[in-house]
Amino acid sequence: MAYSSGNEEQYEVWLRGPLPDISSYLQPAAHALLQVREDLRKHTENFPDKLLWSEPCGRASIGFHLQHLTGVLDRMLAYDKERPLSKAQFAYLKKEGLSNEKLTTKQLVDSFDEKVEEAVDYFKTLPESILTEKRTVGRKKLPSTVIGLLFHAAEHAQRHFGQLLVTISVLKTDEAK
Repeated sequence: MAYSSGNEEQYEVWLRGPLPDISSYLQPAAHALLQVREDLRKHTENFPDKLLWSEPCGRASIGFHLQHLTGVLDRMLAYDKERPLSKAQFAYLKKEGLSNEKLTTKQLVDSFDEKVEEAVDYFKTLPESILTEKRTVGRKKLPSTVIGLLFHAAEHAQRHFGQLLVTISVLKTDEAK
C-alpha cells in the first residue's frame, strides 16, 4: 500500500497530510486517486456480482465503471510516459463494459487498486521540472502536459466513481423492492 496512516476512516485522504516523495504539485492528484480507491472498496463491499453488468435506466454498468477506472488510468500513464497504447491496452478498451460473467466485483476493484499503486509509485519518480512538459493524447496527438494527464486521470476517476455510486444505489434500491 502506498500510504497508510492507520486512521483511514477518520479523515479523507487529502486531510491526512502530504504523501512521501511526491511533488506538492501532484499531491492533489495522488490524494484523489487514493480516495477513490478507499471509497471504491467501501462502497462495493458485498456488492452482488449478479448485478455487476446491470444497466439501470440504460446507464453504464458497475462493471463498465470499474473497468473504465482502471483502463483510463492505465492509458493516461502510458501517454504521460510518451508511449503509444499497446495492443493489450486497445484490447482492454474494446472490452470495457462488455458483460463478462467470469469477472467479479472484487477482481475489478483489485485491478484498480493495483493501477492506483502503480500511479502513485510513478508520481514519486517525477521531478517538478518536467510537470509542464508537453505530452500528447491518442492517435490524433491532442495536446496536454505531464501534469495535465495526471490530473485528468484523477478527476476522471472521481467522476466515474460518482456515477458508480449512483448506479449502486439504484441497483440496491431496485433489488430491495
